[in-house]
Amino acid sequence: MQINLDIDYSLFKSRREQVIDFLKEKNKNIENGLVILFSDFESERYLFRPESSFYYLTGVSEPGAVLLLYFDGRQYLYLPNYGGIREKWVTSEININNNVEEISQKMGFTEIKYLGSSINSFSFNSLFSQEKYFNLLLDIDIFLKNFEKKEIYTLLDLENNNKYFTQINIYKNILELYPEMANITGDIAPLVHFLRRFKSEVEIDLIYKAIQITNIAHDAAAKVIAPGRIEREVQAIIESVFIQTGAVRPAFPSIVATGKNTTILHYTKKDQELMPGDLVVVDIGAEYGMYAADLTRTYPVSGQFTERQKEIYNIVLETQVYVESIAKPGMYLNNKNFPEKSLNYLAHKFLESYGLGQYFAHNIGHFLGLDVHDVGDNNYELQPGDVFTIEPGIYIPEENLGIRIEDDFLMVEDGVVCLSFGLPKSCDEIEKLMKE
Repeated sequence: MQINLDIDYSLFKSRREQVIDFLKEKNKNIENGLVILFSDFESERYLFRPESSFYYLTGVSEPGAVLLLYFDGRQYLYLPNYGGIREKWVTSEININNNVEEISQKMGFTEIKYLGSSINSFSFNSLFSQEKYFNLLLDIDIFLKNFEKKEIYTLLDLENNNKYFTQINIYKNILELYPEMANITGDIAPLVHFLRRFKSEVEIDLIYKAIQITNIAHDAAAKVIAPGRIEREVQAIIESVFIQTGAVRPAFPSIVATGKNTTILHYTKKDQELMPGDLVVVDIGAEYGMYAADLTRTYPVSGQFTERQKEIYNIVLETQVYVESIAKPGMYLNNKNFPEKSLNYLAHKFLESYGLGQYFAHNIGHFLGLDVHDVGDNNYELQPGDVFTIEPGIYIPEENLGIRIEDDFLMVEDGVVCLSFGLPKSCDEIEKLMKE
């Protein structure tokens, strides 16, 4: 059996214990409780990435894995039984063959088990069968029979049904076998999302490394942007820098948009030629250690901004500087019930003072972490430990003019710290960078 020795698994165990302690405090009148979490399944063509909340609580990057946490302290990790075939086809982080007890202890689990009978394949798909999940179902059955007063929790995220679509489908299959579970099932998503919002020093360090890599990629992109290039050529340079400097993959599909495409927020085609006098919006982020960066700069194709471009660019920059100055604990990222304390509302009002409010088509920012648009409830005030973006933009379709500036910030006791501080941002700085 193998594990990633670079990971401090005690951190994940402490998170699991934090979840159980909270649920036990909430459910003092029950005999025992159970948390069931499912990871994602791998695609045949893409590098596997585990479901973020599952990874947050386990540190495990194996497809098809399942976590069982009992209120009495037992913690079990279940892995698909490939019958010895998988290691001939793909690399796995964990292979059950020997030293299972030692590795279980190191990772903080009571035991690591096979999910069920051998599937005689190198991959584990989402199609449910009792045989594939036999051992898990057996333990659930024992739990249901042994305790009269009990609760079960899983990730449902009732406000966003698509987030855990795969996981919910597996759980529904289990409910068909044990319909009595439906009346004792609670949603653990709000609790896990709340915990994920506030970043530890380890998490901040990983985000900062992702940002540093993204800064290097922006630097490389700025130096190759020129008339005649195709958008995807710039993308290729960006993503090659990601890999060369330690990132596993982009945290999201890279956006490289020029001309009229700068006004399309999530532009994806990347087949447009860069033309003299146009702009290029480069919205990119590396993923490092499962954590995301998200940084946007707008570059002039010819290496110099026109006066009109500079005018709009400076207004966008002023907006970001303004929002950064008022971002403090107690404010909200976006809360319509408290507009006077909402960074999003105040950013839009700021741009309205320039008569440009109608050209700001999105929110001022989003939480950042294991996901580029990370979990976080906007009904809670911003607090130290929050990491989020501030990304004002102006998009004027009739002028084929779109400008966005985005940086990543950490909330501290007296305001915010810009984690992406090293990346050139003013018009003069960008023009200087492009000439180097």
